[in-house]
Amino acid sequence: MTDRTTATTVPPLEDRDLKARHPALWASGDYPTLASDLIWELGERLVDAVDVRPGDRLLDIAAGNGNAAIPAALRGATVVASDLAPELFGAGRRLATEAGAELEWREADAEALPFEDASFDVVTSCVGVMFAPHHARAADELVRVVRPGGRIGLLSWTPDGFIGRMFGVMKPYAAPLPPGADPAPRWGDEAHVRELLGDRVEALSANRDTVVIDRFETPEQFRDYFKTHYGPTIAVYARIADDPDRVAALDDALAALAREHGVDGRGGGAMRWEYLLTTAHRR
Repeated sequence: MTDRTTATTVPPLEDRDLKARHPALWASGDYPTLASDLIWELGERLVDAVDVRPGDRLLDIAAGNGNAAIPAALRGATVVASDLAPELFGAGRRLATEAGAELEWREADAEALPFEDASFDVVTSCVGVMFAPHHARAADELVRVVRPGGRIGLLSWTPDGFIGRMFGVMKPYAAPLPPGADPAPRWGDEAHVRELLGDRVEALSANRDTVVIDRFETPEQFRDYFKTHYGPTIAVYARIADDPDRVAALDDALAALAREHGVDGRGGGAMRWEYLLTTAHRR
């Protein structure tokens, strides 16, 4: 049996500083609108894959505005939607009310979940837990809180898909990760996920698929949308705001990436963003 130390020790100062910045990062811009505009359907896909049933007690980690938590609640599950950025819950509550879904919203760190061992039948995360900086800690926690025989469902952007490539484009302009932190898109690498979960799970299945994004008519429209809506992109631009040459270079690089992935700049074109959908049962 794989044995790892769970996130119960006091983290070093740089980790605490990083965690303190995370809520503000995701609250900047308008991530709830982005999630609703572009990737709401991914929550439904994840809920389908993990076979959410009436009566399940389900934890959705890094739930954002609830694109997985709300569909799960509508299927009759008792849902706790947790996130390190409670600023996102207002939009989630409005969407839940509009959909007629009832669920609990809890502020929680994916690396130190405030829930008892084996307290959920299902644990999910839709492009959420991947952004916890210490992957092993987050994996330990999500396994810890699901009961033996319970289901785990994770949907993460792949390193070589569009969003993984976008983080690669932004990396030269972004603040370096602190020691021990892992790049988010590694959760989209099947080998990495298998190593994280280890022999604590069984019946692990990992499948790549894509979501079609056809909202943007030009590469520049894509770039400007992310500059105003997506916290990680906003943070990178804020870091280089005093250097017009670097801002212009990043502008060009993001537009070129969208063009390369199918936005033709002539009022049409669609992108396909690749993700890895992983399901497993706790042993």
